Amino acid sequence: MDAIFKNYLFDKHILVCDTPKDEDNAFAVIFAFANRLGIRITGGYELANTDVFEFASLTLGYYIPEPFYKGFPETVKKLTSEELLFDQLYHYFNTYFLGNFEKPGHSIFEDDFERIAFKEGYTVKEFEIVDEKTAVLKIFDICDDLVKSSRPLAEYQYEFLLAAFNRYSYRPKKFESKDTLIRLIIDTKNMSYASLLSLSDVPKVIERILYDYDYDYDLDYLNLKNSDRKFVSALLDSIFEIAHLNVRECYEKRKIWVGLLHHIHYKPKSEAGEKFVSEMRGKGKNKSVYSEFEAAIAAGEIKRATDVILRGKGSGALLRNLNYLLSRAKTDEDIEYIIGKIDTKNAIMLIQLLISYANYKAKEARTFKFIKYGMLVHHNESEEEQARRLSVLDEALIIRIKKTIKRKLEELLSCKLGKIYIDPDMKNVALPIQESASMGGFGCLPRGSRIKIPKTKKIRAFTYWEKVNDIDLAMIGLDADGNQTEFSWRTIFLEENQDAIVFSGDQTAGYEGGSEYYDVDLELFKKRHPAIKYLICTNSVYSGVPFSEIVCTAGYMTRDIEDSGEVFEPKTVKSSFKVTADSTTAYIFAIDIKENEFIWLNIADESMRIVAGTEDISFIEEYLHATDVINMSDFFSMLATEVVESPEDADIIVSDKESDIVEGKETIRSYDFEKVMALMNI
Repeated sequence: MDAIFKNYLFDKHILVCDTPKDEDNAFAVIFAFANRLGIRITGGYELANTDVFEFASLTLGYYIPEPFYKGFPETVKKLTSEELLFDQLYHYFNTYFLGNFEKPGHSIFEDDFERIAFKEGYTVKEFEIVDEKTAVLKIFDICDDLVKSSRPLAEYQYEFLLAAFNRYSYRPKKFESKDTLIRLIIDTKNMSYASLLSLSDVPKVIERILYDYDYDYDLDYLNLKNSDRKFVSALLDSIFEIAHLNVRECYEKRKIWVGLLHHIHYKPKSEAGEKFVSEMRGKGKNKSVYSEFEAAIAAGEIKRATDVILRGKGSGALLRNLNYLLSRAKTDEDIEYIIGKIDTKNAIMLIQLLISYANYKAKEARTFKFIKYGMLVHHNESEEEQARRLSVLDEALIIRIKKTIKRKLEELLSCKLGKIYIDPDMKNVALPIQESASMGGFGCLPRGSRIKIPKTKKIRAFTYWEKVNDIDLAMIGLDADGNQTEFSWRTIFLEENQDAIVFSGDQTAGYEGGSEYYDVDLELFKKRHPAIKYLICTNSVYSGVPFSEIVCTAGYMTRDIEDSGEVFEPKTVKSSFKVTADSTTAYIFAIDIKENEFIWLNIADESMRIVAGTEDISFIEEYLHATDVINMSDFFSMLATEVVESPEDADIIVSDKESDIVEGKETIRSYDFEKVMALMNI
């Protein structure tokens, strides 16, 4: 079975045996899983063989390059500030000045350090082993849920879907997300799916094609390859043939249409096509919905503007323009009219609005965020922009809107499922709302999810990579006022950073790759840095090459305060994933210092920043409080006909605990992104 499927299923705690069984050694392999990887096999014991074990070992990271300080963390604590600084300067001189990248660099001051055998406490990871036939059925189930999501998929999710399309001839009949549909049509050139597109979707197709050429594309200056021109012409012919001709919506991008039709030398093959080309190239008035909408706004006719957008573009467009409409309303009657029109069957849009208004800032500078082709784009409002802002809503109105949205969401989801048992821990698991800017891997949770860190444990962040690269792991501290404190290779030699937060040293790597680590002792950190509320773990490529062009893994372990064994210990790995962002910046996780909680981030950021701590990261604040707005427990409570006290009484069990699982009952876990995404479009 292809690696992409094995890796994806591994993230769901499923191992695939696609080689001959070795029942004579199955028991020994199961013992090795427990002894070396901390994995308990819960099913498919007879399928356990050395190939399956080797795959799990490599995925969890069994052969990792040594860090700069081999005896990390103990040896680092014993070095003076001067020794740490000289080590770093000498290493940089040897690599960047002399160009010596043959072997990873190591300290010239570090004492020999002998490790004792691993004897730390750790949480057992539970996996089942399945054969290839069963694995394919699970792949199809996952794909069925992916195409039910109305949101753009993350890159790793889309690649999985595309691989199933190519390898196993998976053919969905319907797509809830136009983004997913468009990508699949472009990548497969399967014109049978053109029937699911409308004419106004074609500019989005062009944008996607241009992005594949260059991220900084410009729709005003088209330069499509000849093969793509033919593809777009064929796509237009197919759409004109099935008559999905929402021409009025095309007027919104009339200028783009004129340029596109000229660029591809389009010659219509139908009467509908000729009429459309004539309309786009004509010089008549703009017939778009937004043109009429803006005219009504300008005339102060807010109710008419509301009706125009609702009738012409649907409830989704009304919700996207809610702030704009409400801020222009002059009377309470207008406001009541607008709010009364909030009526949608799209639960995920209501959830997004609820989150948006929960983080609404009427007087402070706002942060604008959106996902563009798998990366988070963000912009902090300047003082000038803030002064010009017109769309301002008062606090009383915000409370009123939130109550309306919450009520509409509850009405929409009410009693959609049967009796549900919800593990109380699901209050700390966020909903997968903006996961298209995430990267996939073992232990990944929805952005904003929280995990309690025992006081006997510390967090060890890690990153490791192949070949010659300079990848930097760093921590950024945030206080109550949003002030940032950097913990990185630039601050390792400062005395206050040498015991509560310990860095393994800046490794510029050699041909065999490198690794870096941070240890955070939370109780000690609170004493050393009492003002800091959160720590944000970042990963950046100092050598300026996007993560997508290298092989890099990141994640975290929970270790005993007084740890033993190797620096990298697979038994203690809580999460591990490939950093594949098409940029040089990624945000891995956060730690709530006051609450002793780990917060999952996993953000592929658009920034090409190569040094941590050089930009404002206030845009992350929303994710630090995500579960306070809505969480998995809230969501499934709305869906249930009844929330029951016992798993045995439930039709559906929402829990990560193996003890809660009842045979024959459907189970939804925190990492079942696809199932939850599908349910948000129920």
